[in-house]
Amino acid sequence: MEFSTMAEIDPAFIQAPEYRPKPKVIETDEIPVIDLSKDTKEVVLEIGEACKTWGFFQVINHGVPLELLSRIKKTSKEFFDLPMEEKKLAKRDEVNPLGYHDSEHTKNVRDWKEVFDFLAKDPTFVPASHEPDDTQLRTIRNQWPAHPPEFRDVCEEYAGEVEKLAYKMLELISLSLGLSGDRLHSCFKDQISFLRVNRYPACPFPELALGVGRHKDGGALTVLAQDEVGGLEVRRKSDGAWIPVKPVPDAFIINLGDATQVWSNDRYESPEHRVVVNSEKERFSIPFFFFPAHYVMLKPLEELVNEQNPARYREFNWGKFFVSRNRSDYKKQIDLAFIQAPEYRSKPKVIETDEIPVIDLSNDTKEVVMEIGEACKTWGFFQVINHGVPLELLSRIKKTSKEFFDLPMEEKKLAKIDEVIPMGYYDSEHTKNVRD
Repeated sequence: MEFSTMAEIDPAFIQAPEYRPKPKVIETDEIPVIDLSKDTKEVVLEIGEACKTWGFFQVINHGVPLELLSRIKKTSKEFFDLPMEEKKLAKRDEVNPLGYHDSEHTKNVRDWKEVFDFLAKDPTFVPASHEPDDTQLRTIRNQWPAHPPEFRDVCEEYAGEVEKLAYKMLELISLSLGLSGDRLHSCFKDQISFLRVNRYPACPFPELALGVGRHKDGGALTVLAQDEVGGLEVRRKSDGAWIPVKPVPDAFIINLGDATQVWSNDRYESPEHRVVVNSEKERFSIPFFFFPAHYVMLKPLEELVNEQNPARYREFNWGKFFVSRNRSDYKKQIDLAFIQAPEYRSKPKVIETDEIPVIDLSNDTKEVVMEIGEACKTWGFFQVINHGVPLELLSRIKKTSKEFFDLPMEEKKLAKIDEVIPMGYYDSEHTKNVRD
């Protein structure tokens, strides 16, 4: 989709009124900026305070070559400036989740951006499905566009440098929790980290849309480079206000993810954040999502659990959590990382009832008509038995339908609907602007 040619906003981009950005902007310098060249003890103290208060901070003197930062910003812009048909040659799909994409969704609302995703380690191995008993792995690999010619080399070089910074931040965060610096390093031996290049086009409807809706990151931490345009906002814990993260030249933004919240047993929290759009300027950002290996079992670290602070999360597999979060851009689902231990869970209330009418069509017609009339007035909903449809046929269509849906995705997509043929397979139905 060409953002620049949109005369009126597609409803898919419109945020619910309560989530739309407000014209009033809170100016603040509260988001910490930490100089990593200072004494380590001082840096650890500052990081600990920033993690407790915000879960969000910026770092300078970080060691990533500034010339490389400049090059990846330049080549990323060159890629996004390509014609849409050329960008789509590297488009991602259900089979290959890496590459170009322009219909990212957050909280079931489409984000005003286009992205290019690539792995930090190529190839990377992830669970084949989110099902707990499925032990199979699948291999995912990067796909690269032919243009710009230097895009791949710059991205791979950048990934290597930012990975070093991610390990450094992991060490400092571990120290701030009173742990050894390398306490969590083994969790990343076969990391499934990835990087994303974001382009947020200028938006003529900044009061209705968001570049990225409110969300929390899933991994250990995110290392984000952004340009001078700004737009990133973090929700302040004390009052829920959205606070702009003012761009600092050549700095990286660090924000904690769900995995760190679990490891720290809620001592540190994964902060909610979003991106507002600019009506005049496009914006670029490049996050590195630092993710553990697929086989890592996440739970509160034993050093941070005691009688006064019992474990707040049950153990779960990171790889299954990752696949569950990423199997659909649209589908509502609870993050496994936030499933409370049994004693803290709320009890679901289910209303058992036999009120929905069941009407026997073999009864006397007058009686059937009266029953249907009453059901229509009261419910508009009822069930019928002795209906005349062969039961054997009903059984056959259920069986063959299951066989179809059990086929590999690439085979089902051979019969996928499109703008020309609206009949066939489809997996992104929406009702009331929410994907089913």
